[in-house]
Amino acid sequence: MNQNQKYKMLFWSIALPGFGQLLNGKYIKGIIFVLLEFLINVLGNFNEIIILSFQGNVVMAIEQTNYQWLMFYPCLYFFAMWDAFKDAGGGKEPYSFLPFAFSAYFVTVGTIYSSNLTLFNVLLGPVWLPMLSILPGLFVGFLLKRILTKKLIS
Repeated sequence: MNQNQKYKMLFWSIALPGFGQLLNGKYIKGIIFVLLEFLINVLGNFNEIIILSFQGNVVMAIEQTNYQWLMFYPCLYFFAMWDAFKDAGGGKEPYSFLPFAFSAYFVTVGTIYSSNLTLFNVLLGPVWLPMLSILPGLFVGFLLKRILTKKLIS
């Protein structure tokens, strides 16, 4: 598989969990991820939440959110990305999974606090706060990967 293939699968998984697996020829995994994505999306009311958030109706988005289901989404999303990336030849370095895993953790925590945490007096809600939570998740994941990799080399 060529070097760019892993990024192609990663980006298709960002578009919809399961697409990267389907393109990798992992049909059972791909179908399971797509079905889980739709299940969590519908039961968490995610599309409605996204629309309301993009329209600036954050309070209404919070009211529409089923947090019991939406909290499953970050782990499914980032695991599907990692899995497609890995199956396409990425993630061969030690601890390559850490940025994906810590992004899932931070986005889940962002989802938990999204109904009442404000930044600069702005309530960001169940779309914007979790999305912003990806940045510290990636930072911690890459930092930890670097620290642990250096210890392996030393």
